[in-house]
Amino acid sequence: MITQPKTHPRIVREFYFWSGIVATIAYRIIVVLNNVSAKWVTISWYIGTVGFVVYFIHRYEISNLRAKLVKQHNLAEKISAKGELTDDDRQALGYILQTLTTSKERWNSIVIFVSSGLALAVGIYLDFLR
Repeated sequence: MITQPKTHPRIVREFYFWSGIVATIAYRIIVVLNNVSAKWVTISWYIGTVGFVVYFIHRYEISNLRAKLVKQHNLAEKISAKGELTDDDRQALGYILQTLTTSKERWNSIVIFVSSGLALAVGIYLDFLR
């Protein structure tokens, strides 16, 4: 019997989610801070960089774990061949599906997209139009 991973507690998932959000905002606000103070640009850059390191290490670990479970249990082959799933296979698949459906990764992507568009618009205005 293979030990199945458990999802992180909600508070841990929230920590990683907010690390990504804060990092995204910290990087995007640099466009505005360039017109305010070099010191604040530096602070914002460090906050963003540390936040992204934390966030993307977590995302990498989760992606790796999901891939490992799929390979370890031969889930892709079993599903394609309509093969029988063991209880361990079902638990692994349950973990993968649960983490896919409860992940806030989509929201991080939306924040990155929207804030990047806003930062681009503000940057163009500050650099070329005012």
